[in-house]
Amino acid sequence: MGKINILDEHIANQIAAGEVVERPSSVVKELVENAIDAGSTRIDVAIEEGGLELIRVSDNGSGMDPDDCETAFFRHATSKIASTQDLFAIRTLGFRGEALPSIAAVSKVECLTAPDTSGLGCRFVMEGGTVRAKTEATAPRGTDVAVRELFYNTPARLKYMKTIQTELGHVTDYIYRLALAHPGIAFTLKHNGHTLVQTLGNGDLLQAIAAIYGTTVAKSMLPIHGETLDYRLDGYIAKPELTRANRGGISTVINGRYIRNYPMVQALLQGYHTLLPINRFPVAVLHVQMDPTLIDVNVHPAKLEVRFSKEAELMQLVEREVRETLGNQRLIPAASMSAAKRPQEAVVQEQLELYRPQAPQAQASAAGQPAGARMPGAAAPAERWSASAPAAASASPWAQPPGEAPERSGSAADAGEPQLRSTSAGPAAQPGAERERLAPSETAAASEALLRAMTPQAEQPPALPDFPKLHPIGQLHGTYIVAQNEEGLFLIDQHAAHERINYEHYYEKFGNPAEASQELLVPLTLEFTTIEAAKLADRLPQLEQAGVYLEPFGGASFLVRAYPHWLPSGEEQALIEEMIEWVLGEKKQVDIGKLREKAAIMCSCKASIKANQSIGLLEIETLLDQLAACRNPYTCPHGRPIVVSFSTYELEKMFKRVM
Repeated sequence: MGKINILDEHIANQIAAGEVVERPSSVVKELVENAIDAGSTRIDVAIEEGGLELIRVSDNGSGMDPDDCETAFFRHATSKIASTQDLFAIRTLGFRGEALPSIAAVSKVECLTAPDTSGLGCRFVMEGGTVRAKTEATAPRGTDVAVRELFYNTPARLKYMKTIQTELGHVTDYIYRLALAHPGIAFTLKHNGHTLVQTLGNGDLLQAIAAIYGTTVAKSMLPIHGETLDYRLDGYIAKPELTRANRGGISTVINGRYIRNYPMVQALLQGYHTLLPINRFPVAVLHVQMDPTLIDVNVHPAKLEVRFSKEAELMQLVEREVRETLGNQRLIPAASMSAAKRPQEAVVQEQLELYRPQAPQAQASAAGQPAGARMPGAAAPAERWSASAPAAASASPWAQPPGEAPERSGSAADAGEPQLRSTSAGPAAQPGAERERLAPSETAAASEALLRAMTPQAEQPPALPDFPKLHPIGQLHGTYIVAQNEEGLFLIDQHAAHERINYEHYYEKFGNPAEASQELLVPLTLEFTTIEAAKLADRLPQLEQAGVYLEPFGGASFLVRAYPHWLPSGEEQALIEEMIEWVLGEKKQVDIGKLREKAAIMCSCKASIKANQSIGLLEIETLLDQLAACRNPYTCPHGRPIVVSFSTYELEKMFKRVM
C-alpha cells in the first residue's frame, strides 16, 4: 500500500488558512477587498475584542444569489479569473478563491447576501469548514459577513495572538490604507461599538488624508502628479517639516491595491534628498496606475508585494516628481504651524506715541528704528568696520573659500586690528575699533572684497525667486542670525546655512576630483584589521574616483598618496578615514554618486562656522546672499531646517495688537 495520501478537504483548508489568515487583520483584509471588488460605495467594519470575538463586514455591493453564496466557500472558487490570459491582467484585489474557505475553516461564519433591492436574499452558515445552514432571508442589496470566534478550533494559532490593542492596531492600520487607496468608498470602522475610522467616500483623497491623519497633516500636504508612457502617478506628499519616526506614514497604491514596495519607498526618500533629518520619514500617499500586464500580483500569499516589469522607469518617475514638487515650494517652516492666517478684518490695538530720549547712535538711524536695524526694503546702512575691517574679516576662520587656511599676522593684535575669536565658553569678543562711515565707493569695495573671500570658487546657481530677501538685524547667542522683511521675522541657523553653502560647493568639486588631487611629500599611514584591509583592497578604484589614492603598505596598512587639495585644512585624515569607513560599510557595490555625496556632507560639516561663534554684519549679509543662491536654501545636508519664520500677524497676536 502506498504512503502518499490525498489530504482531506478540511485539513487542506486549515493548511491554506495558515497562509491566508494570519491574524484578525487578515480576515478584515480579505473580506473588505471582496467588498471593494463587488463595486461597493459604502463598507462598514465592526469588530469586538480586537477581532477575535467578532468581525463583521457589511457592504452595498453587487451581492450574490443563493447558488453563488454557497459556491463562494469552495476552494479556488472565483468569479474573477476564467482563463490563463486573465491571470496576467488582474484588475481586481482578490482572484485566487482561497479567502472565504480558509476563513470558514478556522471560525464560525455567517453570510447574508442579496443581489438586488427586492429584499429577498440568502443566509449561509458554516462552522469549522462544515455547512450548518442555508436558508432564504430578508436582506438589503449587498453582503454582510460575520466571522465569530476566530481560531476557536485551532488553539495553537490562538495561543500566539497578541494583545487586543495590538490586533486592533493591525486592523485599524489596514483600514487606513484601504481608505487612502479608495477615497471614493465611505469606510467606517467600529471597535466594541466605538467609531475609530470614518471617511466620506466622496473621491477627494485629501479629505481622506484629513479623516485619517488630521487636518493639520492635510494642510501640509502637496499634490504630486506625473506621467510616462507606462505609468501615471498621483497623490500627496508632506512638506519636510512634517515627519514621522518610521515609514508607517507612507502608503503606496498600485491600481487600487495597497502594497509594500521597498524600492518605491526608497525612490520617494531620494526625492526628499537632504530635506529630511536623519531617521525621519515623510507622510505620503502615492497612487500609480498602469497596465496590469506590466505587474505580477501573484508573488505573495497576502498579495502585499508585487513585481514590476519596468521597475526602474517607475522609480525614476517617483523620484523626479517628488523632487520637482518640493523644488517648487518655499520650504520655510513657521514657528507655529497651527497659527491661523490673518483675517481680513482684525481688531487692532490703538498705538500710542511715547516720548523717549534717543541716544546719539539711535538718532543716526531711521526714525523709530533701533540701531543696526532697518525696515524691509530699505537700503543697507553705510556702516562698516574701520579701514582694517577687510583684514579682520579675512582673519575669521570661516570667511575663506573652503579648505584654505586663514592667514594670520602676528602683528595684527599689536596693530590694534579687530579679530573675531570663537570659544566654547561664549560669544567672541567684540571688535575694539569704533565703526565709522565709509564713502559709498569704499563701502561697495569692502563688501565686494569680503564677498569674494567668502564665496567658493565654484560658480553658484542663480538665486531662487521664492527665497525671501532677508535684511539682517543681528545675531542671537552667537548661533542664530536674526533677520526681517515685510513678511515678518526670521531666525537662521548660521551653522546649518553655512553647511548648505559648503555642501553645494563640495558636491560640485567632487564631481571631478581627480584633477584637484595633489601628491603628498609625506604620505598618511592608515591601519586596518585584516578583514577590513582585504575588503578595502578591492574598493580602491572607487576611492580613486573620489580623488583619494591609497596603496598597500604591507600587512593591514595603507598609505594615502594623494587627495584633493581643497579638503578642509587640518581635517584631511579624519575625512579620508570617514570616507573609507563608509566604503567598507557598503554591503553591495559602492555607488560612486553616494560616495561623493557623503564626502561632500563630511567636508561641509567640518568647514562650516560653528555655534557660539560671533560674526559681523558684513559676514551675515554675505552668508544670506550665498544662502539665497543655493539650489536648496531650506535645509542643511542632514535635513535640519535652516530658516524658521514668525509672521507679522503672529508677532502682533503675541503682543495683543490684534484680538
